Amino acid sequence: MLRAIPFAAALALLSVPALAADHAVEIRGTSFEPDVVAVAVGDTVTFVNTNRAVHTATADDGSFDTGRLKMGETATVTVESAGTATFKCTVHPGMRGRIEAK
Repeated sequence: MLRAIPFAAALALLSVPALAADHAVEIRGTSFEPDVVAVAVGDTVTFVNTNRAVHTATADDGSFDTGRLKMGETATVTVESAGTATFKCTVHPGMRGRIEAK
């Protein structure tokens, strides 16, 4: 019976869901930093515009759109499923990035 208690405690710890993490993506000049973000399902990605120009982070598949972010503004998206989501700035289409969720 004494061995069952530590085993039960360990089993209980395995059933606790992992805490979601937040990943920051800075918009600098005409690039996303980093331009590739590896995340887990349930994590969030916060886009921060550090540039004077207005920018967006818009998923190619339409799954998210930050809208137009002015300097100092942020927008957060929650990763809801596994896979790869490519995104771009609709104001500057050469600005591209990717979220890879597992």
